[in-house]
Amino acid sequence: MKLPSFVLLLHGPIWSFVHLVEEVDARPDPLVSSLSVPLSSPSPAPLTPIPPNLSSMVAFSPGSQEGSENHHQMDPNKKLLIALIVASTALGAIILSLTCLWIYQRRNSLKSHNENPYNSDSLKGFSLAPLIGSKYNSSRMRSNKRAVSLMDYKSLETATENFQESNILGEGGFGCVYKARLDDNVDVAVKRLDGGSQDSIKEFETEVDLLSKIQHPNVTSLLGYSIHSKTRLLVYELMQNGSLETQLHGPSHGSALNWHLRMKIALDTARGLEYLHEHCNPPVIHRDLKSSNILLDSNFNAKLSDFGLAVTNGSQYKKNIKLSGTLGYVAPEYLLDGKLTDKSDVYAFGVVLLELLLGRKHVEKLAPAQCQSIVTWAMPQLTDRLKLPDIVDHVIRNTMDLKHLYQVAAVAVLCVQPEPSYRPLIADVLHSLVPLVPVELGGTLRVPQPEFPVDDTTVPSSC
Repeated sequence: MKLPSFVLLLHGPIWSFVHLVEEVDARPDPLVSSLSVPLSSPSPAPLTPIPPNLSSMVAFSPGSQEGSENHHQMDPNKKLLIALIVASTALGAIILSLTCLWIYQRRNSLKSHNENPYNSDSLKGFSLAPLIGSKYNSSRMRSNKRAVSLMDYKSLETATENFQESNILGEGGFGCVYKARLDDNVDVAVKRLDGGSQDSIKEFETEVDLLSKIQHPNVTSLLGYSIHSKTRLLVYELMQNGSLETQLHGPSHGSALNWHLRMKIALDTARGLEYLHEHCNPPVIHRDLKSSNILLDSNFNAKLSDFGLAVTNGSQYKKNIKLSGTLGYVAPEYLLDGKLTDKSDVYAFGVVLLELLLGRKHVEKLAPAQCQSIVTWAMPQLTDRLKLPDIVDHVIRNTMDLKHLYQVAAVAVLCVQPEPSYRPLIADVLHSLVPLVPVELGGTLRVPQPEFPVDDTTVPSSC
């Protein structure tokens, strides 16, 4: 590494001081020199001649001249004082040079960080960056896991048939999600965020930042993004079976979801949350887990989506965090006191589990100005083994082992406890659900195959 000139200039004086200290230390002490010659001896040995360069340091003796003493001999205290001054000066110079070197390296490090277009804060400038490049791969944002493409707005507009209403797959707080087909006949989902409000811009940046770093089978994949004036687009993999909310509370009213599929969806959701809480660094709190943000592919594999409100579990999020989320899924301590932890996601998971179990919405209207949450309605009955089978969704009623039903109900009750310390970790929930899901669906449950009676009169068909 090339050092700055002012650091190099300091090296000359430093080494001069060091040599001077060494030279002073190398000179013999006058007291020691005077004592090195015996005062009397029966047979005096011949003395070793004193080198010329040290003759001035020889202590005064009876055979020396007085004038020579005053000229050559130095007071030991004065000599020690000079040595201390020289050593202190050299030490100060060394500390000064090291400080200058640290400042120089620090400035270079900050400069290189600011000049790096792929640092973690670079997304904040995306809204001002010009869109230049080819059709679907004009720019890439590098991340720890993969790259997310910056896509051409006009091409995505064409792929959605100019955002035609018939292509709408769903609707969120800041815009709609459209089905689109790219030129290579790949079907995708395009989320359109309209308006330039600070909240929408922040959600867009958070979504791109997190999903470009997260890669997990139970987290939806972000394929690309686009920015055009005040409109921002997010492009995801298409989930053919839509959201869990649509499956449970849409036209089919959960008819496509049998007991084992519902347990598989619960297990997939728990796996996605466990990845966010336990394996991301820093840990991620989704903060908006709900049935509409759990998407299902063609095989009913569940994936978490919509990370616009997600936060990392750092100390900066403990206080003064803006209250966000969906009523009915928000944990009581977050709603009342603003305390946000991973147990807030566990509460929301418990609400989703109740939806899967009971087939009811998270909040239902009792009167024009009165609503009731699924937690308030279900809690008195979930712990009663006689009442529980009667409140289960009629689509799956009497289709499961009662022991499994009681176990799932117990997990749901723990997850929605008002006191967060009583709720389990999502990893514990995951371990409780794995034995309830058949092996072929990702669990460890061995489902016995139905036995059909054998008719001896029937001739078996050839294979």
